[in-house]
Amino acid sequence: MNSGKNVLIVGVGGQGVLLASEILSSVAVEAGYDAKKSEVHGMSQRGGVVSSHIRFGKKVYSPLINEGDADVILAFEEAEALRWIHFLKDDGVVIVNEYKLVPPIVVTEKLKYPDDPLKTISKSVSKLISIDAGSEAENLGNPRLVNTILLGILSTTLPIKEEIWIDVIRKRVPKGTEELNVKAFKKGREFK
Repeated sequence: MNSGKNVLIVGVGGQGVLLASEILSSVAVEAGYDAKKSEVHGMSQRGGVVSSHIRFGKKVYSPLINEGDADVILAFEEAEALRWIHFLKDDGVVIVNEYKLVPPIVVTEKLKYPDDPLKTISKSVSKLISIDAGSEAENLGNPRLVNTILLGILSTTLPIKEEIWIDVIRKRVPKGTEELNVKAFKKGREFK
């Protein structure tokens, strides 16, 4: 991999965006790449926007992804995927959790939630992968597995061996949840 990879992870506070970005960064380093990440989590504790830029390759000088340079956008929420779509390369991949979190300001009618974010995204990208990761996580017995399921899907788009991902996941997830998270990760890898 000469040119490196740029992955933008977006969502809402409490969804696991930051843990997912930690895992991806660690995976890249373990695979022998130089990796940089930058996070914005402002009001994340109150359901605000959370974004994380992760760049890795032979040598990376800045953690920030320029508009139009993301190889992958991994979105934990549909409207957030739409909000960040201008960062995607022409041949990039968008992975979206089929989940809508309508912000309270919509009730005041000062802001409108997009009618069908996935339909809008599908018209402007070459590859969209969408999954109801919440239902998949519930089927595995823990709703907090959404991020590991999404990382499983992401792993199929990046040039890093599955064993490295699994090793890092076991080290980074909360104690006692390692095997369940590995199972969720493998479930994500099966989804295409």
